[in-house]
Amino acid sequence: MTSLIVLLSTGKGTWAKTIKIINSHTWDKIIIVTNEFGKSTFQKKDNMELIVINPDDPIKKIISKIKDSLNIIDTEVALNLSSGSGKEHMALLSAILKSGLGIRLITYETELTEL
Repeated sequence: MTSLIVLLSTGKGTWAKTIKIINSHTWDKIIIVTNEFGKSTFQKKDNMELIVINPDDPIKKIISKIKDSLNIIDTEVALNLSSGSGKEHMALLSAILKSGLGIRLITYETELTEL
């Protein structure tokens, strides 16, 4: 199994897709990168970790926050970027790659799909 990293931020209907991805597989660890609204609204379970960012911060600060918060021992992660802005996507991708992790992009259409 593998760890899952998802961005849970803005975008109409993206939370529902993100929840389907989370529930579609047994993940070793689930890391949710979100904002203060997501922190106060999303129902976190025991196997989930939240990394709370401020999307208004400079991108380098967001990258550092995410990178410093990642605690993954594996060599790659499953990643979904259905939710969020381009700035958040770039920050998350940069943080993962700077951590030395490979990525497998995934989505959910009628089932979990690796891209």
